[in-house]
Amino acid sequence: MNSNYKIILQDVQAILDRDPATRSKLEAILCSSGLHAIVIYRFAHWLWQRNFRLTARIISQIARFLTGIEIHPGARIGVGFMIDHGMGVVIGETAEIGDNVTLYHDVTLGGRKLFDKKGNPLKKRHPTIGNNVTIGCGAQI
Repeated sequence: MNSNYKIILQDVQAILDRDPATRSKLEAILCSSGLHAIVIYRFAHWLWQRNFRLTARIISQIARFLTGIEIHPGARIGVGFMIDHGMGVVIGETAEIGDNVTLYHDVTLGGRKLFDKKGNPLKKRHPTIGNNVTIGCGAQI
């Protein structure tokens, strides 16, 4: 079985495990905007890794329009990721998110400062989130 398919199945299972309002895989697939955003992100990220950067960014902007969730295709996100009530979630380009992470609505994993103390541009501007973390609504990290 394709590993990308397995990862998406783990994301679906995360919804079933952590959202008591979701009663079936079909309901998760059809009704979870967080899942829609992460599936589209995984495709855009695949393109990003193959240097189809503009196409990946366009796809991520379409996902943002459709779901209200903005995930930069350059971000790195582990398996079992769940965004619950995701409107307003923003995940920046250099963010790294571990496995089995849950985000609630209006969470920003945003940029910090742009330059180091010497005035050089930073390569890593967004936070790193470990495994098995839950980030509550409205968090700005």
